[in-house]
Amino acid sequence: MDPNTRTTSGRGRLYDSVVDTIGNTPCIRINQLAPPHVRLYVKAEFFNPAASVKDRLAVNVIEAAERSGALKPGQTVVEATSGNTGIGLAMVCAAKGYPLVVTMAESFSVERRRLMRFLGARVVLTPRELKGYGMYEKARELAEANGWFLAHQFETGANAEIHESTTAREILADFEGQRLDYFVSGYGTGGTIAGVGRVLREHRPETRLILSEPSNAQLVGSGRPQPRNAVHEPAEGHPAFEPHPIQGWTPDFIPWVLQEALDQGFVDDLVPVDGPTAMEWSRQLARREGLFTGVSGGATVAAAMAVAEEAPSGSVLLAMLPDTGERYLSTPLFEDIEAGMNDEELELMRSTPGYQMPEGR
Repeated sequence: MDPNTRTTSGRGRLYDSVVDTIGNTPCIRINQLAPPHVRLYVKAEFFNPAASVKDRLAVNVIEAAERSGALKPGQTVVEATSGNTGIGLAMVCAAKGYPLVVTMAESFSVERRRLMRFLGARVVLTPRELKGYGMYEKARELAEANGWFLAHQFETGANAEIHESTTAREILADFEGQRLDYFVSGYGTGGTIAGVGRVLREHRPETRLILSEPSNAQLVGSGRPQPRNAVHEPAEGHPAFEPHPIQGWTPDFIPWVLQEALDQGFVDDLVPVDGPTAMEWSRQLARREGLFTGVSGGATVAAAMAVAEEAPSGSVLLAMLPDTGERYLSTPLFEDIEAGMNDEELELMRSTPGYQMPEGR
């Protein structure tokens, strides 16, 4: 065998369930796009079995509820989601035998609802004008009316806990003996920044934690508090919210899980990103790095690039890539990607005599 040939040796274990494969996602260096005076890495969460960071949340919410007795065998699970949590829950519920109902605003991509249905979930759509708060309220109504288990991803302690016990520990291990000057993340629920923040503040206090949100929906940046009820649920939508194209980021309320990160000082800086910039960075990551991530991944890297430009020479940054680009095929992210051949491709097809397409095709 050629000693330069890539080889693999297996993981050295067998898995009893797909849920046991969640986590241990790789940190990958950005080689072509990063400024030359820094090292930029991304944590590629699309290596999870259902291809997003929300697989971590999904399995921990279900298993914590099993341990506490809040979730009974065969009981229906219900949750409001923009898609990735629902897909993760659909995978976990399929593996564990729980029926799942997801509520989702109709504005989110059709791929997401079809993936959840493919995994056996039922998907209830809510009017786009009611935004994230509308799908949240529908999930709460369905849980109360039917005695279902409401996953409560925006409030549950199981959310940040899984990032404290897995995501953050993976980062510590991967950067052991190495610099890590900045950690960059957006937020959907806030679980990533809260859980990772707990660990990095203790074990890597030199690491600055950077949070990003859409530039036209700066809920945190507005400084305006989120109205809540007695159990920390949003009492209404946040007044600073505007619709934005970064799916998975920033619902129209500040989640209680994120509030911990804000209250505990886990956010050193806030970097807003606009939708077109997020999409362009997603495209650049695919074309120049071979990394296939969605709009939220592009947005996080955009924020990391803004930090990197001002960072001291030699700085090391880590940005989260929450999911895969396949969740966005029907969105503006792919609007310039044609299914048919373009002029250059047609010219290549006609440049040799064999296998010519009939005219008009």
